[in-house]
Amino acid sequence: MVDQDRGVDETPHTVVASVEEVVRGQLAKALGGRRGMLEAAVPTAVFTVGFLVSHELKLSVVVAVACAVVLLAVRIGQRSTTQFVINSLFGIGIGAFFAWRAARGGGDANDQALAYFLPGILYNLGYSVVMVFTILIRWPIVGFMVGSVTGDPTAWHEDRGTVRLCSRLTWLLVLPCVVRVAVQGPVYLAGRNDWWDRDSAVAVLGVAKLAMGWPLQIAALAAMVWLLSRNQTPVTGEQSG
Repeated sequence: MVDQDRGVDETPHTVVASVEEVVRGQLAKALGGRRGMLEAAVPTAVFTVGFLVSHELKLSVVVAVACAVVLLAVRIGQRSTTQFVINSLFGIGIGAFFAWRAARGGGDANDQALAYFLPGILYNLGYSVVMVFTILIRWPIVGFMVGSVTGDPTAWHEDRGTVRLCSRLTWLLVLPCVVRVAVQGPVYLAGRNDWWDRDSAVAVLGVAKLAMGWPLQIAALAAMVWLLSRNQTPVTGEQSG
């Protein structure tokens, strides 16, 4: 609105965020920043290392849970989100449950260790299939991050440039999962079917789980940040082409 006495335009100006800014913000929120990633990674790493070294399921669970409880107590004391610690506890619980079932079935320490790694492989496989499918049908999952902010979950799909950007970002997001399945899947099958020495298979899976966990995820996120820094695509841009 224009003030006729002063001739000043008082119409509020709306700052239009770019797709890149929206995605960076949503990724930071989903992953919890450095602290959230550490809280998700540390208890899992403690359990994995403890289980591979001691072959004692109960001891490994107790140590990992104790580590998570300390992190959880700090979060509660600071009245901040406990989501990432709880996610870690959930992952440990699923793996421990599979190992426990293997033990009940008469499996030895290597059988239990192989069973512990199975849920993670299956999760990454399922995640990869879903994410790649969304790219192939040109509805990449990262696009819905944009839609969640704009208030219209599908408007971003009308802009070809946004679809291309979100497809590339989704590829980078899913790449660590694809690599994990490609490496860990054959090792698990080789150990499970006695095509390879089980001790060696378990050792390789343990190293792969640690090396291909958050280090690989952080590398993918760094690539996403680099890609996002190269563009400025308006969230409400006109349809390209």
